[in-house]
Amino acid sequence: MNQTQRHEKIVGLLKQHGFMSIDDLVTACAVTPQTIRRDLNQMAEANVLSRYHGGAGLNRSWENTPYQQRKAQNEGVKNRIAKAVAQMIPDGASLFINIGTTTELIAQHLLNHKNLHVVTNNIHVATLLSSKEDFSVIIAAGEVRYRDGGIIGEATCDFISQFRMDYGIIGISGISADGALLDFDFREVKVSQAIIQNTETTILAADYSKFERRAMVEQGHLSQVDFLVCDQRPPDQIMTIIDEHEIGFIEA
Repeated sequence: MNQTQRHEKIVGLLKQHGFMSIDDLVTACAVTPQTIRRDLNQMAEANVLSRYHGGAGLNRSWENTPYQQRKAQNEGVKNRIAKAVAQMIPDGASLFINIGTTTELIAQHLLNHKNLHVVTNNIHVATLLSSKEDFSVIIAAGEVRYRDGGIIGEATCDFISQFRMDYGIIGISGISADGALLDFDFREVKVSQAIIQNTETTILAADYSKFERRAMVEQGHLSQVDFLVCDQRPPDQIMTIIDEHEIGFIEA
């Protein structure tokens, strides 16, 4: 595989996964770490991708990865996170669940609970949880986003604001080094803020790749959540924010 072929392969992998570590690219391209680092530096200089500590991601802060691709990305990791989050929710609790492939997995793990009261702006979550006879499931009003079944808009924010829930389970598209929570759709961001503001305990479920991912809309700040559930220890800068604001960190 020559350099041009490698670069094309790297772009294809980043389109599929959003972020790839150097180790993963070394395995995929069957070359040395030095070769991959050189490739990534050249591609970053050409503005093809963004170089991050330990890997790289595409320069597309305005466009999310397609829903079906996101469902398949890091599925095993997301499932571990989902199981850990579900274990935090007691029977009989009331909770918000927002849009995201990780939150959909969390909903699956909640099926073993009893007497939950759920408000969600995620059609897939509502469909899944409504199969439980002892669950109360309320789906938010608003515009249905065709690509992933998310419900968004001003009407959704107003609807969410009518409730006061024990727990708010939220996902995110990216987390910057300064703790900003990032997403791609400002309407989804406003709904997530409404969830945070009307929740006793907010749980953020995010796999490690979110620390290396850019998105153009700022949803809020890590300091607004009570717990972060991740598959591994976040970068040191994020851990400093977690410690300063006494955020509970759970490693799945």
